[in-house]
Amino acid sequence: MNDDPRRLLIIERAYRGALETQFADVLYLARELNRQQGGADILLRGLAVTCAAAGARPAPSLVVGRRTLDTLPDPRDSVRSLLENGATVWAEESDLALFETGPEWLLPGVRRAGGTDPLPDWSAYRSVHFL
Repeated sequence: MNDDPRRLLIIERAYRGALETQFADVLYLARELNRQQGGADILLRGLAVTCAAAGARPAPSLVVGRRTLDTLPDPRDSVRSLLENGATVWAEESDLALFETGPEWLLPGVRRAGGTDPLPDWSAYRSVHFL
């Protein structure tokens, strides 16, 4: 067994519902695992690479009947929080290519995985989880 306490969390789905995840989305779980379990690194794949997109964006909200629900989690804030708390966050290069991204497309601190920056070595982690 690997003695390194860090875990690799792989996130592929960017959206899992707004109301259902209002208080505990997948990136919230990643932040808690990072905090409580000795560290976690995150690999964003598929549409989840959009969680690390830089640039201005309005706060997420949803209109239900006559009410506006504006307490939805913002994935970009969650990624920033992960970085601030010591997690390494990668976005898979092949999935970023689908969005024709440039060098400034990702939030500062998010690394491109693949190409010149290798993918994380799964065997170097205590465990690997698909969230």
